[in-house]
Amino acid sequence: MKAVVHHRFGGPEVLELAELPDPKTNLDGVLVRVKAAALNPADLGVQAGAMADALETYFPAVPGWDIAGVVERAGPAAPEFSPGDEVIGYVRGDVAHRNGGYAEKVAADVRMLARKPSRLSWAEAAGLPLGGLTALQAVRALGLSAGETLLVHAAAGGVGSLAVQLAVSRGVRVIGTASEANHAYLRSLGASPVGYGSGLASRVRALAPGGVDAVLDTTGRGALSSTPDLAAPDVRVASIAEFSFPGTIPVFARLDGRDLLTLVELAEAGTLSVRVARTFPLDQAAEAQRLLAEGHAPGKVVLVCD
Repeated sequence: MKAVVHHRFGGPEVLELAELPDPKTNLDGVLVRVKAAALNPADLGVQAGAMADALETYFPAVPGWDIAGVVERAGPAAPEFSPGDEVIGYVRGDVAHRNGGYAEKVAADVRMLARKPSRLSWAEAAGLPLGGLTALQAVRALGLSAGETLLVHAAAGGVGSLAVQLAVSRGVRVIGTASEANHAYLRSLGASPVGYGSGLASRVRALAPGGVDAVLDTTGRGALSSTPDLAAPDVRVASIAEFSFPGTIPVFARLDGRDLLTLVELAEAGTLSVRVARTFPLDQAAEAQRLLAEGHAPGKVVLVCD
């Protein structure tokens, strides 16, 4: 199979296209022919060696956490899936073992997979697992109730936009920070957009005079510094990127089959959508990572396989 690999830690420049043997599956695993693989900021960190102390990396390593594809072979102890089934997967546990998503085929435990939502394209479906799990678990951690007001920093991003939709579906009023170019998009999701930068607190207070009940930071970069000026006294705060603000709940996506199934059901019902900024063929993975690293792509960056 063709796969994108790196033989050392580094940025997009270390990626190259290679021929590798098809990955072997466990008895309770399946072999998936990848149709699309979404990029995530976590790809860049792992590839750069940020988790070298926690993950044993075997080179050549294949990056990638999120996939959508078709089951090609199922192990004898994997009755949940059959050849031809369309699936999405969060292949987190295999990234360090030469079995990431930037490849034509991936071996995955059935617990990492769920049925692909039929309403989503391959590229959209590939963008659901990691971002969706992070958003779902963040919204749950904040304990949001209908009628409350949530501020989402970087609300038009991969995690932010999914968190907006999940919160809105629960009857939560959402205010989202975003660039002017993304304001119409946030309104289409049911959120009230506000611009970044100086004066943010006053803009938020104009929409929520009593202050927001909860804040979700999906970007870091000091976004939480304005919290005391725009939030209610008993505000709950969660972040996927920065944890120095007092009382912040750290959120890291956990692989949970029930949560993955919940995301699929919400997408199938039309409650969740995934915005795709651009797709690239597998052999242009480095260019795709460069676009991701710029941080301005209006949606998910996705690799597609023929």
